Amino acid sequence: MSMPALFKGRLSIPVIGSPLFIISVPDLVIAQCKAGVVGSFPSLNARPPELLDEWLARITEELAAYDRAHPDKPSAPFAVNQIVHKSNNRLDHDMQLCAKYKVPMIISSLGAREELNQAVHGWGGIVFHDVINQKFAHKAIEKGADGLILVAAGAGGHAGTISPLAFVAETRKWFDGPIALSGAIGNGKAIRAARILGADFAYIGSAFIATKEANAVEKYKEMIAGSSADDIVYSNLFTGVHGNYLKPSILAAGMDPENLPTSDPSKMNFGTDASGERAKPKAWKEIWGSGQGIGSVEGIVPAAELIARFKKEYDEAIDPPL
Repeated sequence: MSMPALFKGRLSIPVIGSPLFIISVPDLVIAQCKAGVVGSFPSLNARPPELLDEWLARITEELAAYDRAHPDKPSAPFAVNQIVHKSNNRLDHDMQLCAKYKVPMIISSLGAREELNQAVHGWGGIVFHDVINQKFAHKAIEKGADGLILVAAGAGGHAGTISPLAFVAETRKWFDGPIALSGAIGNGKAIRAARILGADFAYIGSAFIATKEANAVEKYKEMIAGSSADDIVYSNLFTGVHGNYLKPSILAAGMDPENLPTSDPSKMNFGTDASGERAKPKAWKEIWGSGQGIGSVEGIVPAAELIARFKKEYDEAIDPPL
C-alpha cells in the first residue's frame, strides 16, 4: 500500500468523506477537513455554475487560514467530484475552475478520461476514480488515475454488488497504489477493517448526512438516524445507474419499494439547465440515497463530533480474544 504525500501528516484517521449530491457543501467540507478527514463535494452541487468559483475560493481560503493558525495540525486536503458522463454539460467549465484553484484531489465518476487525469496532474493534483468492478478498475489505471475508490456492496449512491472482502483482495493482486473502500462503513471498527483488508482509506458518505453541516432537510437526517440496513433498496430507477435508497422515502413518494420498475441506463442524464438545475422528475425529488451502514448512526451531530467518535472506535478496535 502507498499513501500519497498529499495526505501524510494531515489525517486524524484514514477517511475520505464521499461527495454527496446536494448534501456536500462548503460547511461540511471545511468541517471534515479541519477534523482531519478528506472532505469532498460534487461540483454539480454548486448551482448556478458560477457559484462553484465562490465555493472553491471559500474552501481554499478558510483551510489556508486554519493551517496558518494550526501549523502542527494542518487540515486534511479537500476533493472535488467530477461526473465524467457525456451528459454532464458543465464538465469543462468546472474543470477550468478546479485548475484555477489547484484543487488537490479530483474524484472522477462514471467515465475515466486520460485528458482529465493529465490536466489534474498538470496543476499538481491527484485523481481517484470510483469503480464497481475490475473491468472499470483496470480501465481507470490505464487512463492515468492515481488511486481507486472501490464501491462495494452496501455503499450509498451508485453502489456495486461485489463483497468488499473480494473486491479489495482481487484489486491488490495487481494494483499497489492507493485504494479507498466504500460500502456500509459507519463506525471506527469498520474503518479499521477496511485497512486490515488492504485499503488505505475508508470512503464514508451516509453517516455524514446526519450531521449539522450537511445540506439535507431535517426529515432526511432523521430518517438516516432512525433506519437500518433492512431499510435500504437497490434500484436503477432513479438515475439509470443502480444505487441504494431509503425505503421509507420511496414509500413516501407513493411507490412500492418491493416492485420498482427497471430504468433504461441509456436515458441517464447529468446535464443541467441555465440555472444549474438537474433534470429530475418532481416525484423523485425526495427519493433519498443511503448505504447499508446507517445502523451505526446514533443521531444528528456536528461533523467533528462524528469524526471524533470514529477515531475513538478506530483506535480501540482490536481483535477479540479467541
